[in-house]
Amino acid sequence: MCMPMTGRRLTSLLAYVTTAAAGASLLTGCGVLPGATGGSREPVTVMTWAPDQTRATNMPGMPAMAQTYARWVNAQGGIDGHELRVLTCNEQNTSAGAAACARRAVREKAVAVVGSYSQNGRAFMAPLEAAGIPYIGGYGIAEDEFTSPLSYPVNGGVASLVAGHGMQLAGSCDRVSLVRPDTTAGDRLPELLDSGLRKASHRGAVDIPALEDAAEYTEQADRARSRAGGEKGCVTAVLGERTQTFFDSFRRLPGRQEEKGDDKEAVRISSVLGSVDQPVIDRTGGPHSPFEGAFVTGWYPEAGDKSWAPMRKVIQEYAFADNRVDPADAGVQTTWIAYTVLKEVIESLRQDTVTAEQISHALDRGERIDTGGLTPSLRWKYEDMLGAPGFTRIVNREVTFQVVRQGRLVAQRPGFVDVGETVLSAP
Repeated sequence: MCMPMTGRRLTSLLAYVTTAAAGASLLTGCGVLPGATGGSREPVTVMTWAPDQTRATNMPGMPAMAQTYARWVNAQGGIDGHELRVLTCNEQNTSAGAAACARRAVREKAVAVVGSYSQNGRAFMAPLEAAGIPYIGGYGIAEDEFTSPLSYPVNGGVASLVAGHGMQLAGSCDRVSLVRPDTTAGDRLPELLDSGLRKASHRGAVDIPALEDAAEYTEQADRARSRAGGEKGCVTAVLGERTQTFFDSFRRLPGRQEEKGDDKEAVRISSVLGSVDQPVIDRTGGPHSPFEGAFVTGWYPEAGDKSWAPMRKVIQEYAFADNRVDPADAGVQTTWIAYTVLKEVIESLRQDTVTAEQISHALDRGERIDTGGLTPSLRWKYEDMLGAPGFTRIVNREVTFQVVRQGRLVAQRPGFVDVGETVLSAP
């Protein structure tokens, strides 16, 4: 409670403040210096959404990581004195679900949607754009994430992964079969893969569309294997969570060709991060997984890289044994990076109240974000954007080449690979 000031008390207080605060002579509220924390700063509300318990791809680790991040940052006093409040929403892998989550973000006055997953870009971006709410660090699966002026992607999306994957396979595969979703987003993947394969003057990949939520893929697996040929043929599947189902069907095909003294397919398998990651490899047998020896293209350093140490420490101390928060999961990793962006932007504002407009303006004017080596430094000024048709807002054009060895995803080659020109060359 604020007590009334007598002349003597006011004189004494002003003398104290002048001495202790190097000339600060104005007080606000009950003795809080302008711009100080101490409870004067308004909470910041954001939302993170992802599909959960659906028949297609599920990303429960992304909202769980957001909640973990909020517990950690609030235990440190918040973001520049602002309590971080995280709303979560099940996007349900439907347009209606995505739109409902976006409308809820608007209704509850979220200042940003952060680290989320949705394939339904048209459904969620329209409500966000109407309300001026920025979309920071989405997973990179929807084309609208790379075209909307209010979207700030932290990776190059599936476009950079698939184009980079073509580059990764070009040196090892004579023929490639691509199994991908029979969706609008999936229709772009053959062109992107071929743009990478052309780096080694390869013929284009055989395009094999498939249902994203099928229970088995025997027919597609048989076609993919036969079209890839024998030795130095490669079968690539980019089916999200159903990639594991596809390769299980592939493994069960009759008449497998095996190398002498080995249990590897003569046809090599491959995929991209998000369709295959360390948790999938662990669930399917680790060193005995069907993914042993597979090529994988990722956005970020391998899960064991030291750059992930801060995230791992936060998960260990604040996830409270929530097994949805796997530090090797690409969705969890993307969410960590997205909240890193949010934190740095809010700290740069130094405002008692943070608005959606302030956040997007700071990002537009060129606030540069250091992610601790997990990505190149990120900035969303016009000159930083790739400008590729359909993917104009890519600012992170780098990927990593990885391979599964003894049940672990490890670097096939050190460092990042720039795929910007490859994405630009796709039709």
